[in-house]
Amino acid sequence: MSGITTTRTKFAANGKEVIAFVAKPEGVKKAPAVIIVHEWWGLNPHTEDIAQRYAREGFIAVAADLYNGVTTKDAKEAGQLMSALKPEDGLQSLNIVLDALRADSEVTSVGVTGFCMGGTFALLLACHAKVEASAPFYGDVPVDTTIIGKLGCPLLFIGGEKDQWITVEKMNRLDTALKQYSKSGEVRIYKGADHAFFNDTRPEVYSKADAEDAWKTVIAFFNQHLR
Repeated sequence: MSGITTTRTKFAANGKEVIAFVAKPEGVKKAPAVIIVHEWWGLNPHTEDIAQRYAREGFIAVAADLYNGVTTKDAKEAGQLMSALKPEDGLQSLNIVLDALRADSEVTSVGVTGFCMGGTFALLLACHAKVEASAPFYGDVPVDTTIIGKLGCPLLFIGGEKDQWITVEKMNRLDTALKQYSKSGEVRIYKGADHAFFNDTRPEVYSKADAEDAWKTVIAFFNQHLR
């Protein structure tokens, strides 16, 4: 891959605008796209870095901002921002981005990934809209798993064994639902890993070996399902 380009843009529909950070591989006329949904901190430099990593792998990476420009490093404020975001509003924003990508002649297919809160939305979007693949990282699992019956694409769910929020019990519930509804999916639980183990800006939880393995796994997953 020769290099990448990055831009900030807005997607608009039905009177609503969605800010996004877009990273593209240079010299590529057509490529699959990956929508990236941020953690509860907002669309911060870490999320932008992940988008650039995807672009270096050959994907058009679109990091959608569900907080309309607000970011924080304070956990209390992050929790308030996440709580104030209604699921239907987050999904509306993601659908605006998804529709724009569908209409883009450069985009061949669309996948979605996300982390923490973003992982929750990556799973929900795959159950409410048409995407070709979904890879949530430690997102929440619905209590009512009948929604998994609406999952319309292959799923790779990545979590950590020591996660106190997205517990092994929740991930096992998702695994059971995938089997119950005969859905193509894998729940991969990293032994000894904590919540947010992929975030290399948080040394208290980051697990380098697990993050590197998860990255290789998710890239192979998207290469398989996004054409």
